[in-house]
Amino acid sequence: MAVPAGYVALTGHGVEGAALTALEAPLREALADGTFYSFAEHHAEARPLTGRGIAYAVPLATGDRVVVRRSRHGGLLGAIRDDRFLGATRAPRELELSITLRRLGVPTPEIVAYATYPAGAMFRRADVVTREVPRSRDLAAALGALSRSDSKHSLIAATGKLLASLSIAGARHPDLNIKNILIADNGFGGIEAYALDVDRVWLDTPGRQSVLAANLRRLSRSAVKWRRIQGLPIEEADLLAIESSALELIELSR
Repeated sequence: MAVPAGYVALTGHGVEGAALTALEAPLREALADGTFYSFAEHHAEARPLTGRGIAYAVPLATGDRVVVRRSRHGGLLGAIRDDRFLGATRAPRELELSITLRRLGVPTPEIVAYATYPAGAMFRRADVVTREVPRSRDLAAALGALSRSDSKHSLIAATGKLLASLSIAGARHPDLNIKNILIADNGFGGIEAYALDVDRVWLDTPGRQSVLAANLRRLSRSAVKWRRIQGLPIEEADLLAIESSALELIELSR
């Protein structure tokens, strides 16, 4: 896959990837550790983030803060292959999708680099490096931190706005769950929701009602699971409120 505009190719010693031109020097310095993941994992200031495997929030040499994630399979394939992908991995497509989604108005953290490495015959591993969103936590953590007297209104509104932006862009997110929605303070006393792990997103007809329905179903399954297993305070009424908020914003966009 061609390197997008604004990025430079990363090659050598089996490495294939791309880096944001503006951060080329510190990213190449980080890659000198062998892999981006190794650099982050052993960084003195690494802050681990739980998800599908452990990601690390770290500063680059310039002070720019990034999150480094090792791409991993989910489900049954994850138990078999874990972080080994056949062929080019999903990282190049994730970069292209991230750029497209951001252009279409979907909030998602900027990918500043990715790199893939040999992992045996025909297999490769991949690391994806995103710009860290300050003062952020995933939706599950945000819900879990609420006290009984706290209102969920702002979380519902931000999530509804994200779902509306995905629908308006025609973006179906098959991995949309409450761990893949990032909640961040927007610096103006409010919050904004970002979509994470967009490597499996596919683009349908913009504004199609089935796009919102599919994303809501995926989010609802995740919410029900976390409510049952972790006792997370998200109810059917909250999911209906998210849908209502999204529909209102979609209608206003027409």
